[in-house]
Amino acid sequence: MNRMITPWGEHDLTRFPEDPRDPLRAWDAADEYLLRHLAGIEDLDLSGTVVVTGDRWGALTTALAGHGPVQISDSFLAQEATRANLARAGYAPDSARLLSTRDEVPERVDVLLVRVPKSLGLLEDQLHRIAPSVHAGTVVVGTGMVKEIHTSTLNLFERILGPTKTSLAEKKARLIFTTPDPAPVRPENPWPLTYSLELGIGPASGLAVTNYAGVFCADRLDIGTRFLLQHLPERTGPDHVVDLGCGNGIVGTAAALANPGARITFADESHPAMASAEATFRMCAGPAREADFRLGDGLADFEPAAADLVLNNPPFHTHQATTDRTSSRMFADARTALREGGELWVVGNRHLGYHEKLRRMFGNCELMASDPKFVVLRAVKQAR
Repeated sequence: MNRMITPWGEHDLTRFPEDPRDPLRAWDAADEYLLRHLAGIEDLDLSGTVVVTGDRWGALTTALAGHGPVQISDSFLAQEATRANLARAGYAPDSARLLSTRDEVPERVDVLLVRVPKSLGLLEDQLHRIAPSVHAGTVVVGTGMVKEIHTSTLNLFERILGPTKTSLAEKKARLIFTTPDPAPVRPENPWPLTYSLELGIGPASGLAVTNYAGVFCADRLDIGTRFLLQHLPERTGPDHVVDLGCGNGIVGTAAALANPGARITFADESHPAMASAEATFRMCAGPAREADFRLGDGLADFEPAAADLVLNNPPFHTHQATTDRTSSRMFADARTALREGGELWVVGNRHLGYHEKLRRMFGNCELMASDPKFVVLRAVKQAR
């Protein structure tokens, strides 16, 4: 836990799930820069609707909780971190309104604070959805680390909201200032995207995939997932298959089509991923085929020993930081969720060394497929 000092007070903040061994903070210089700037604006009125987007762990929402902000987030984990940080700071649960990217935007936005996300597509979709609620007097300020703000970032603010400029850098962070255009001519929001997959990737060949903004590799099939699709296990019968970290859901959908008797659960912490997975599954498997769509912290709330097969392409980044915490938790959750004899199939870059981690957790690991970049690994839950 670390303390963030702001013009609105000092707050002890953590990420979610809280881990005292985690060296990463729940805020950075970009959050601090934005809050300092807001405090320095003369006659800034925070009594209207203050909307915060992209607030990664609730730092901005917690600092401004006295003004009843509305947080719009694509992340279940970010929302849970915000709730925990608000409670730790002594605020009531209703001191901030927490919305997802699937919820309706407030009709009027008087102050818009944008923490620039890693995904340019997510930023584009957020700005498009919020733009109709912005008026000529709306204060619009974005923030991010210098490495996160590019010409393409500024172009989105300019095209969707109005004239845009940036600040000087401080502690490798930068601010974005936009003056809302009272009579804008905006391009159409391109999200969600739907495209067809190529042939030669097993049961997913030729399928149409829907991607909402913010899903990993939303405009194309990522090469790791493609490699896993080419090497899915061939199974039949009433398996309970879990697509863990499902993204657009194409892996679980392919498993469903390959095994008509399987029950499929899609699990992810991303609101756009849940929307994408459900859209992809319904389009490809038909409305009558049943599946479970589970938004949450991995498989933390999953029934133990209930799954026969878990399929996983774990991320190794959280925002801009490279970390193996997410994959470790996914593997541990998968082991708990699997019945004895159940299997975890993982695809990953060779250099990540997942085979060592799986051997420690499962006591075994088998290489099922490999190419110069990726490996597909299989671990079986054994009796202890």
